[in-house]
Order: sequence, then structure tokens, then C-alpha cells
Amino acid sequence: MSETFKITKEFRFEIAHLLDGHDGKCQNLHGHGYVLQVELTDILCSEGPKEGMVFDFGDLKEIVEQEIVLPMDHSFIYDTRSERESKIAQVLIECHSKVYGVPFRTTAELIAQHIFKRLKQNNLPISAVRLWESAHSFCEYRP
Repeated sequence: MSETFKITKEFRFEIAHLLDGHDGKCQNLHGHGYVLQVELTDILCSEGPKEGMVFDFGDLKEIVEQEIVLPMDHSFIYDTRSERESKIAQVLIECHSKVYGVPFRTTAELIAQHIFKRLKQNNLPISAVRLWESAHSFCEYRP
């Protein structure tokens, strides 16, 4: 029986959003300094240049930066199903600002799930995503 190991790499990015229809202050446009922790679980590579690794941290950084951080950092993430959020996004697009549309409500929970699924498409042995919305609040997604 092979032993499994877990590794985690952390990333940081800024996103603006709002929760249309929310019954609290998050219905207003605001932003978060997100901290993303990506956890991989697998057996160790047994040969070659990656011997003794679950996954090369440098390779993981490259994938997460390309798939998640670059498209999302300093953007307005919005629910494409929301008329209000889509209107705001359209104004930002006209002003040459960065937007990131998704077909779901932009809660920490659903953003974490979205990130997990995007990274899974890259054949990563991903086991969990932790998304910190503030220094005191985070969501963990593991299927």
C-alpha cells in the first residue's frame, strides 16, 4: 500500500463583487483580499526529476496563476444571471475595466467550488480548496 501526502500552496488576489438580493451589506459593491489555498493529495512520484514530490510547487504555481489568479485578480466578479450585476459589468467593460462573469452567485462557497472545478480540469490531484474572504472567514470545498 502506497502512502499519500498532502501539499498546499497559497495565493493572494483582489476581487470586487456584490450579492444582488442579499439582505445585508453585501448587496453593495465591495471587495475582498482573497487568500486561496490549493491542497493536492497523491502518492509521491517514484522516479525522474519530480521523484519524491506529490507535485512540483513551481508547476502548481504556474497553473493556478494562469487559470485563477490572472483572470480574477483586480476584477469585478459577477453573476451573469443577475440583471443588476450584468449592468454594472457592462459599465465597467465600457470603461475598459476587468470583469469575470460566472453563472452563479458570487459567494465564497461557490467561488471556491468554481476554482476547484477549474483546477481539476488541469488533471491536478486536487483534494481541497480553501478560500479566505477575510482574516477571520474562509470556506473549504472538497467534493
